[in-house]
Amino acid sequence: MKIKFILFAFIAMWLALIVRVFLLSVESNDYYKRLSYNNTIKIEQIAPVRGEIVDINNRPIAINELGFKIQLAPHLGLKKNLQIFEEEINNLIKLLPNLDKEKMIKDYKKVDSYYNHNFIDIVHFVSYEEIMPVYSILNLRENINIISSPKRYYPYKEIASHSIGYVSRANKSEIEEEKLLELIGYTGKTGIEKYYNTYMQGLAGKREIKVNANNQEVEEISIEQAVEDRKLTLNIDIELQKYISSLFENKSGAVIVMGIDGAILSASSFPEYDLNTFVSGISSQTWEKLSTSPDKPFTNKLIHGLYPPGSTIKTGLGLIYISSPEIGPNWNTYCTASLPLGQRVFRCWKKDGHGSVEIKKAIRESCDDFFYKGSLKLGIQKMSDGLIRYGLGRKTEVDLPNEFVGTVPSREWKKKKFNQPWYIGETVNTSIGQGDFLTTPMQMARFTALTATGKLPHPHFANMLGLQIVKPRFEEVLDENELKNLPIIQKAMYEVCNAPGGTAVNYVKSKVKIAGKTGTAQVVGILQNIKSRELEHEMDYYSRSHAWFTTYGPYENPQYVVVAMIEHGGHGGAATGKIVSEIYDKLLELGYIKQ
Repeated sequence: MKIKFILFAFIAMWLALIVRVFLLSVESNDYYKRLSYNNTIKIEQIAPVRGEIVDINNRPIAINELGFKIQLAPHLGLKKNLQIFEEEINNLIKLLPNLDKEKMIKDYKKVDSYYNHNFIDIVHFVSYEEIMPVYSILNLRENINIISSPKRYYPYKEIASHSIGYVSRANKSEIEEEKLLELIGYTGKTGIEKYYNTYMQGLAGKREIKVNANNQEVEEISIEQAVEDRKLTLNIDIELQKYISSLFENKSGAVIVMGIDGAILSASSFPEYDLNTFVSGISSQTWEKLSTSPDKPFTNKLIHGLYPPGSTIKTGLGLIYISSPEIGPNWNTYCTASLPLGQRVFRCWKKDGHGSVEIKKAIRESCDDFFYKGSLKLGIQKMSDGLIRYGLGRKTEVDLPNEFVGTVPSREWKKKKFNQPWYIGETVNTSIGQGDFLTTPMQMARFTALTATGKLPHPHFANMLGLQIVKPRFEEVLDENELKNLPIIQKAMYEVCNAPGGTAVNYVKSKVKIAGKTGTAQVVGILQNIKSRELEHEMDYYSRSHAWFTTYGPYENPQYVVVAMIEHGGHGGAATGKIVSEIYDKLLELGYIKQ
């Protein structure tokens, strides 16, 4: 019995060994083959080169400056290798004295560990001119890697800064969201650079190489090139953009020049700032200066600046009035300069009143009383619905990130936001673009294109993505009655700039016949007991009204929209008329407008 037990145990042990050998040699062959492959074959990713941005005439707006990054071998921070580490750092400083020694040491130690076997970035960019004299010396050192690493450069510095945006180092959350950024290191942070980031950054390539036990390359097995250099052509004309920036020196606000199809030739938010300061990192002093400025240079006022539209809204509201059965195109009222309503008196800007007023005179001379009384006949719901349909209080879908919506006040909006009832005085206030009414310059440009052509375009900066043309998009938002009455509004806008009594007629001096509407948007309320209003230029600067002038031209053959808004500029026409006139003359000079 004992012999049988020993024999059974012996046979069982040998069977177990045979099964194990079979599993190791046959069943697990693929698994261990893969492990072996991974030990000898290495996959390297190839970083794509970011695409360039050019203007409509192929002038470079955002390019890649040729340069290199410097890497140091891992594990030099270990105690036994500290002397080698110090020698390498000191040698780099000797050859490239502009490098920041403390930063290099800090960046290295942050990443170095027993588990990291890859070279570590210690200098993210050294220009081609700076590194070339010492390249061969550094390249001979086995602990140093020099890798091509272009850096974003903006040749026009601050020009169109808010539209173009900038590229900077990707943060941790961005890398977690987009793994490619771990390889590239940089990403679009604002503006067009951010909106088209995925397109312009491209796709990584890869190299399959054979390495030895020391992780040294022995042979290249295969290579798949990166998808890169994706060019983005904009509708922007950088020369026009530079010219407009010169007109806006020492002013805050925004200017947009847009084709009636939505193609943006120029779009500026002021003050501007040099984009290049953000690529490698901005100093704390510069950041403090820019971030605390009351003129808010970091705010993209084109799509993030929310302003009362003031009287510029009267063109759209006027179209709603004359196209409604409650009012109609022949409605006439008498402006006595004030409208008592409950405990409040709503005043017209002209203290003696405008007398008898119909729609064209109401727009031409910007009669507030006409719009007050019209709003009481029509009601806030139809006013609000119509203005939203015309493109206000909703996104324009321009190709910039994080566009703001703005506010077209209504009962429903107030109930949802404040859980409060709507008052009739708010309807009256809304009729002249005041109160809670807020819009962006980009919305106003689109709104003006609608009055010029009857079609609501989608604004767009991009002209071509590579060889793919960006096609214009329109919304048909006007009904049959509105289309029939639109010429009345267009004629009134022409008279604003060209007829006696027009609010812009004394300020428009362009060679191009234009149509438009001025707006003076109050930023502080006027007390009821004040009989004689303080003049704008006598007010404290930050208490002055914002000045609007929204236009299209030529009048008889609309081609372009020009919208100018100057923060605390005072009267719309006086503050902006000369600037807008000079922009149209420049469009004529550059050949955009054909008369």
